[in-house]
Amino acid sequence: MNFHSSAIALKAQTEEKKEKTVCLIKAVAPVPFPTPTNAKFSFIDLFAGIGGFRLALQNLGGECVFSSEWDEKAQTTYKANFGETPHGDITQLETKLAVPNAFDVLCAGFPCQAFSIAGRRGGFEDTRGTMFFEVAEIIKKKKPKAIFLENVKGLVNHDKGKTLETILNVLRNDLGYHVPEPKVLNAKDFGVPQNRERIFIVGFRKDVKNNSFSFPTPIKKQKTFKDVKEEKVVASKYYLSNQYLSTLVKHKNRHAKKGNGFGYEIIADDSISNAIVCGGMGRERNLVIDDRITDFTPTTNIKGKINRKGIRRMTPREWARLQGYPDSFLIPVSDASAYKQFGNSVAVPLIQAIAKNIVKAIKNA
Repeated sequence: MNFHSSAIALKAQTEEKKEKTVCLIKAVAPVPFPTPTNAKFSFIDLFAGIGGFRLALQNLGGECVFSSEWDEKAQTTYKANFGETPHGDITQLETKLAVPNAFDVLCAGFPCQAFSIAGRRGGFEDTRGTMFFEVAEIIKKKKPKAIFLENVKGLVNHDKGKTLETILNVLRNDLGYHVPEPKVLNAKDFGVPQNRERIFIVGFRKDVKNNSFSFPTPIKKQKTFKDVKEEKVVASKYYLSNQYLSTLVKHKNRHAKKGNGFGYEIIADDSISNAIVCGGMGRERNLVIDDRITDFTPTTNIKGKINRKGIRRMTPREWARLQGYPDSFLIPVSDASAYKQFGNSVAVPLIQAIAKNIVKAIKNA
């Protein structure tokens, strides 16, 4: 069987799976965030995670017509909240064939990777083997009205700036999109108490009138941790043991003597959190003091007794709030998976603020 025949067969199988999925969705109970009726625009959700982009754009009246996420536990959370299981690995032919031909906005929080551009101009072909290439390939084939990309702030200087330069060159010159200068924005300026800087790249197809687009300006009122703090007493499992707390103190002091700032940090109720991340010291850099606990009986196999200073980790729900997820957002996975998922997520209010201006621009097209 040649490639063309294989592609046709896979497409038929994909359509069959999509029909079965629709039937399954109709049979289950209502989900917290269903697709809006009478949608104002359509979008696709690549590297979807748990659906931060989707939640933001649905809030604006958008319909998600395709999503892709390879992590099975993230898929579980996504399905619990939106009623659909995202397609898998976007590098696979079966997933690529499921991408619809017509949609307005392509959304992607793609992984940052260096490209092989030594001695070249850094064009489309030079991005092969990276996740950005998969995004660029879809843009090239489907030609959406607008593109909306998010990445870590480090992309600005990644590979001495060559990575971002290549991305912009591909979008502007190879794919023919109008791309304003990317902007680094902080989630703390858009309604969540978290110091989280990310770079955002927005682009418009050349035939789309986009003079009305601009990145949003920060809102005036800034929230603090007390705005997202658990209302009720938190389970003892979130409190640090004396032994672990002592280890953290020694670790921080050891680094301080070397002139390093690395170590745990306690976030006051009237301040904002550090960026939440899924690995390393992500949770330890966002400890809080909560002395409401009265039952110090350990519920997990910790070494030593629970500390009496009220020092605890933030809960997954507090992390969800730090990213702007409403309390109606379901968390159907373990705490360990939840921390990873929210740490990897986008800050929903910031995404929504940018998307609002994108939608306004394409509506004028």
